[in-house]
Amino acid sequence: MKKVVAILVGFAFVMVLAPLAMAAEAAGTVDYTKAIIVGCSLIAAGLVMGLGTIGTGLGMGQATSGSTNAVGRNPEAQGKVMLTMMVGLAMTESIAIYALVISLVILYANPLLKYLG
Repeated sequence: MKKVVAILVGFAFVMVLAPLAMAAEAAGTVDYTKAIIVGCSLIAAGLVMGLGTIGTGLGMGQATSGSTNAVGRNPEAQGKVMLTMMVGLAMTESIAIYALVISLVILYANPLLKYLG
């Protein structure tokens, strides 16, 4: 158990410090405030995409499972079930697209950087 905790703490340490180091190197100068904001933005963009796609994947899997069960029980209603499932999957996929847009805004049009000069 102690090894698992040590590995998780080490992983979290690397995940926090690696973006900060990359951001400091990309900044060119040693502006720690800008490096911290860029590093935290990288972490936030990763979390947004990760959580957004996990939720979308779970929702789409549950919808597909329900529709295949419905078609298996009532094959005559396949057309209506498939149409409803496709519309539902399109709506569910829009959540992942919104997460992508938010993550791209955080990465490329970061509103916090304009306050630093």
